[in-house]
Amino acid sequence: MSFSSINTALSALRYNQAALDTASNNIANVGTEGYTRRRVEATSAGTPTTTAMWSRNQHPGGGVRVTGVTRMTDPFLDARVRTEHGKQSYLDTRQAILDRLETGIGEPGENGLSAVMAEFRQGWADLANNPSSDAARSQVLARGASLADAVQIQARNFTTEAGDQRARVNVLVAEVNTIASDLAATNKAIQVAQLDGSDAGNLLDQRDLLALRLSELTGGTTKANGTGGLDVAVNGVNLVTGGIAGKFEVASGVTPTGEADGNPVTFRVVHPVEGTSDVGDGVGGELGAVRDVLDVTIPGYLASLGQVAKGLADAVNALHQGGYDAAGNPGAPFFTYDPADPAGSLAVAITDPAAVAASSVGGGAVEGSVADALAEMTSPETAYQQLVNGFGTQVASSRRLADSQMMLTQQVDGARDQLAGVSLDEEMLSMVEYQRGYEAAARVLTTIDSILDTLINRTGLTR
Repeated sequence: MSFSSINTALSALRYNQAALDTASNNIANVGTEGYTRRRVEATSAGTPTTTAMWSRNQHPGGGVRVTGVTRMTDPFLDARVRTEHGKQSYLDTRQAILDRLETGIGEPGENGLSAVMAEFRQGWADLANNPSSDAARSQVLARGASLADAVQIQARNFTTEAGDQRARVNVLVAEVNTIASDLAATNKAIQVAQLDGSDAGNLLDQRDLLALRLSELTGGTTKANGTGGLDVAVNGVNLVTGGIAGKFEVASGVTPTGEADGNPVTFRVVHPVEGTSDVGDGVGGELGAVRDVLDVTIPGYLASLGQVAKGLADAVNALHQGGYDAAGNPGAPFFTYDPADPAGSLAVAITDPAAVAASSVGGGAVEGSVADALAEMTSPETAYQQLVNGFGTQVASSRRLADSQMMLTQQVDGARDQLAGVSLDEEMLSMVEYQRGYEAAARVLTTIDSILDTLINRTGLTR
């Protein structure tokens, strides 16, 4: 009987104990964000590889040896998750902003600009039916003022949203720099842990979580650096390289106080080693979505709304100036606006109801053909409807793209969760398996002890 069997049973006890501890840790972290399931790796401890000169080893093996604890990850799948999350973050952020802007437009609705335009035309129709009515003239002025206010409010909603998004840019840039610095520090810690043989599992989880957030913020790509860390680049410009983090900055478009400087929104990276590099147009994620909204969506809509306001004012003024007011005087401009900002400055130019020009005949004649022509003028409404329909199509398209991307993102997340996620059912089964293994190893040890007791204490006794 060899004492090596005791070591074999002991190795089994140690392995099953380590496996139980690992399964317990998995269960404890089932709700921890970014935690990756662990698995104990083991190998068979074989007989000596070098034989003795005059003897031959008769033992079948040396038990089991724990070789380490493995994180259940797939680097390719992790990279795919970061890529899809970056795209999803871009589409979700853009969709949320567009939905908010669409709600502010309020079309179709009783309080929308289309309804106010229709009421304005109806006011002219009422005046055409009763040109001598002071009340009808006052109503035209009141509805004209309501129309101007509605245009200004809609323009102000978009301008306010732009201001909010500029402030958001500065907040997101600050978050990018904080996470980049944390990732660089984590890369350093991982390298040190691997050099001294410590368990870097929790650091690797933190590394993946930080890299994922950077991808969601900037659409950046990651690459393993060979020392256990992850390098991050935004549109090919290095932001994090090993233990060094660059500084992500707003190059133009947004001032530190959140104001617009009149230029498109651009970004740059100031790297301690590689210097300053412009990121270009390849920024994705939340920052990319906000930049696109600030540079394209909001200015485009405001410009189109300004064209609608200008067209409305010019058309109304042309007809109104071609008519005569209640005193027989030629009509003055009905609307006024700043050519640099028609939608934000549209206002009624006259205040006296008697100055409303409803007649096409001078000399104080009671006649309403000009008012009738203004009541039938629908071109501004048509232009506005085309603008709103185009924006609604853009919002619907953004929503469809976000929903389609969500299906792909969920599929990739599901594939990763199957590998890295903790399943309580699976861990419970593993714990039962390791428990039985521990009990079996303990029983082997008890059996060996019994055999040794017989050999040592009972063999050779005489009565």
